[in-house]
Parts: sequence; structure tokens; C-alpha cells
Amino acid sequence: MLIYGFQSILSWVQLALGVYAAVMLIDAAVRREDAYRAASKQTKGMWLIFLALATALLFILPIMSFLPVIGVIAVIVYTVDVRPALREVSGGGRRPRRGGSSSDGPYGPYNGGR
Repeated sequence: MLIYGFQSILSWVQLALGVYAAVMLIDAAVRREDAYRAASKQTKGMWLIFLALATALLFILPIMSFLPVIGVIAVIVYTVDVRPALREVSGGGRRPRRGGSSSDGPYGPYNGGR
């Protein structure tokens, strides 16, 4: 009974990782080719191949195999290293701070009632 519950949890984790890998594949596909070069990351085609293989492996092989783990690592590298660099180069993402301190309010600095 306990083994079946563990397998059920692993299958849900694998499904979630597969969906996340597919989302990162779509994200990599919609980025511009020159952004990869400007960010000094590999080519767009290489990342599309890595992420497509990772997505396929996560949907085909069991998560406890060796190859899906490598796919998860590729997705993590894209998520934490390549994607932020592409967003920075492309100008996407959050608005950059214009300076000031952490105590600045919407109308200027907060002086603590002084």
C-alpha cells in the first residue's frame, strides 16, 4: 500500500516537471536568437534541443531513471541561468529600480515622522 502511494506521488511530480519543462521549451522558443548571443549563452537551437529532449524524457521514461534527471538539470540551468540573462538583455521582466533606498515610499523618502 505504501509503495503504491509513493509511486503515485512520483508520477505527479514527474508530470509537474514535464509540464514545467514544456513551458520552459516554449519560453526558449519565443526568445529572439540575437538575445542568446548578446547574453553570451549558447545558441537558441542548442537550448531548444536540450529542452525538447528533457521534455520528451520526462514524459517517456520514469523519473527515477538516469536520463530524466539529466533533463531536469538542463531545465534548471535554463531557468536559473539562461532565462534571467535573456530577460535582462531583452529588457523584459520587472522594472529596474531607479535608485533610492528601501525606505522610499511612492512620494519620496520616508523619514520616520521626523
